[in-house]
Amino acid sequence: MNSAGHDDRILLFIPCYNCAPQIGRVLSQVNGPVASRIAEVLVLDNGSSDGTVDAAIAAAPQVAAPQLTIARNHKNYNLGGSHKAAYRYASHNGFTHVVTLHGDDQGDLRDLLPTLDAGNHRRFDACMGARFAKGSRLTNYSLVRILGNRVFNLLFSAASRRWVTDMGSGLNLLSERAFADLAAIERLPDDLYFNPYLLLSLFDRQLAVSFFPISWREEDQVSNVRMTSQAFHTLGAAMRFAFSRAAFRTGDFRSAGDHDYAFTAVAAFTAGERVG
Repeated sequence: MNSAGHDDRILLFIPCYNCAPQIGRVLSQVNGPVASRIAEVLVLDNGSSDGTVDAAIAAAPQVAAPQLTIARNHKNYNLGGSHKAAYRYASHNGFTHVVTLHGDDQGDLRDLLPTLDAGNHRRFDACMGARFAKGSRLTNYSLVRILGNRVFNLLFSAASRRWVTDMGSGLNLLSERAFADLAAIERLPDDLYFNPYLLLSLFDRQLAVSFFPISWREEDQVSNVRMTSQAFHTLGAAMRFAFSRAAFRTGDFRSAGDHDYAFTAVAAFTAGERVG
């Protein structure tokens, strides 16, 4: 387990793709008690075409964290690639933890407070938000998706021999021990299947993982998930982990392309005031 002391340096990473209508609401969550736990907020845009970056800049005064960086990937690295860029940034800049909150405003950052208050982020290497854990709250989530996710959670539990209540939501926390092994993380898929592979990778590395209940809502978000394709890919990950562990441990699951995972800061703010 993570043996870090009490000097947490937490990066809040917010991946975005065409989230202009929602990013202001997401940044408004970085206030109150949760903001005092965060050292820096990194809003990382992945090539949006709808003005997400401008909307994030306009919403910057709402952020109570000490530092806010708004950046744009050099190209579209997909959701998993954005995670890899953020973990590189965190590893190279001395952060002890990375919190991920998706920029489409489906999750609630306040759901992380009980985990932080209990010190579970220090006792566990990864604390994963779970939409299907006891105490979770789902709004406008279809019954078909709920049942499908519960079935796959059971399959992942059987494949990993660890109890799984979510294969990957939009609110997670990783400790340095989990994200600093960049070689293990960067060979995972760059696409939307990054999260299930990440979870299995954490299990394979014998890291301590906990799940905590979250609230999750669907309002004006646009899903990029193709349900049938997602099901087959997710099942493939579980089968590979269960029956071909060596191949899972050493395989490179990225598609061909640019794996630089580099970004450029567009604007930086300190305590709500623009400094760059």
